Amino acid sequence: MKNICIIGSSGHAGAAIDVIEKEGRYCITGLIDRFREPNEVVHGYPILGSEDNLPELCNSLALYGVFVAIGDNLVRSRVVEYIKNSCPSLPFITAVHPSSSLAKNVTVGDGTIVMSGVSVNAGCTIGESCILNTGASLDHDSTMKDFSSIAPGVVTGGNCVIGQASAICIGATLVHNVHIGDNSIIGAASLVLDSMGPYVIAYGSPAKVIRKRAPDDKYL
Repeated sequence: MKNICIIGSSGHAGAAIDVIEKEGRYCITGLIDRFREPNEVVHGYPILGSEDNLPELCNSLALYGVFVAIGDNLVRSRVVEYIKNSCPSLPFITAVHPSSSLAKNVTVGDGTIVMSGVSVNAGCTIGESCILNTGASLDHDSTMKDFSSIAPGVVTGGNCVIGQASAICIGATLVHNVHIGDNSIIGAASLVLDSMGPYVIAYGSPAKVIRKRAPDDKYL
């Protein structure tokens, strides 16, 4: 198997490790996390250092690729950009749980993870470094732009669009043809009947815009 390392060591990283192990395509050499001590063992793997160590680790560990397991969409996008600049030839792997169901004409971008029980129907396009979390359903001809995420139990109708770095939180439902702008957040258990613009926080049943958000606002 080809060697990879995981960026991040949070609970989301633990979930990503489970998916990668179940796929059985890669050998995880360890985790990268600048906030932990080197050689500390987390999720059964050693901390290898920080992102700054990646260029040397690529050689010493013969790394084939990397997976960025960071749940915060904005932080994940910044780490991916940093790695692209520091290690431009290092691929970002995808991870797809064996229990998920993807239609044959679905497109999945580099660095994306598809968790257990996810259903992605015909004609969907999923961008780079997206998260499709446990039991989520993306219906036909829908699009997830780069760095967007759908949380456990999210359901979309067909022809939906989830904007770049936007987060659809646990158990939310989007009806057909709903478009969510870039960098927006839809709150847990919301029912979204109408499209939402960029940089907004919306929730409720039906969902309404509660306030605007700044680009650097935390989404959780």
